[in-house]
Amino acid sequence: MSTTMCQVLGFLVASLGVAGCVVATAMDMWSTQDLYDNPVTAVFQYQGLWRSCVRQSSGFTECRPYFTILGLPAMFQAVRALMIVGIVLGILGLFVCIFALKCIRIGTMEDSAKANMTLTSGIMFIIAGLCAITGVSVFANMLVTNFWMSTSNMYQGMQNVQNRYTFGSALFVGWVAGGLALVGGIMMCLACRGLIPEESRYKAVSYNASGRNISYRTGPYKGYEPEMKTRKGTGYEEAPRSEDGRRSYPSKYDYV
Repeated sequence: MSTTMCQVLGFLVASLGVAGCVVATAMDMWSTQDLYDNPVTAVFQYQGLWRSCVRQSSGFTECRPYFTILGLPAMFQAVRALMIVGIVLGILGLFVCIFALKCIRIGTMEDSAKANMTLTSGIMFIIAGLCAITGVSVFANMLVTNFWMSTSNMYQGMQNVQNRYTFGSALFVGWVAGGLALVGGIMMCLACRGLIPEESRYKAVSYNASGRNISYRTGPYKGYEPEMKTRKGTGYEEAPRSEDGRRSYPSKYDYV
């Protein structure tokens, strides 16, 4: 799979995941009334993150929002926070991903900058998906706990103490949406590797002269020396100078 195809598919999958998170958060059917013991009822109740609704057999539905957050359980408020954080990160990731697409050129943006933006959006999608999955799972755990507590009270003869609630359709939408956002983020991270430009590495080559290693040194120019240095050997002595500065060389009669 090419880098562009992986990036585009990751963007589309993550977009569906973020849209699903928004829909799941806005839905009212996070928990629905269990009708196992009373299949025929005139009132059907269901609740969401923002309001609780009652639907009558005549088809009339009345919803009442939660006017205060102080009376809500702490876990309920945590679920709200997780879903909101997931939506915000997902939307930011979409904006970053649009500018990071390889098929879109904006000015003189280099591939390395697009790779960094792709990786950033992928991490945002992964965190958004984890937030959505965690929030839905926490709410589902609350429903399971309350359901079995209500069931145990009913078996003890304390009937009609409270209604039992089971999973609503919003939970399944949230699980699927979080999974799509997570998969889209992973695909974006994989596409980031293909966008990184390959750096050319040059290896230094040392050239050695054949034979003896000769080092050349450059020194300051000393100019022309009119007098050449003479080598001193065995039996050779420099001629003495006279008073006027001239050298006096011995004649052949001096050696007799």
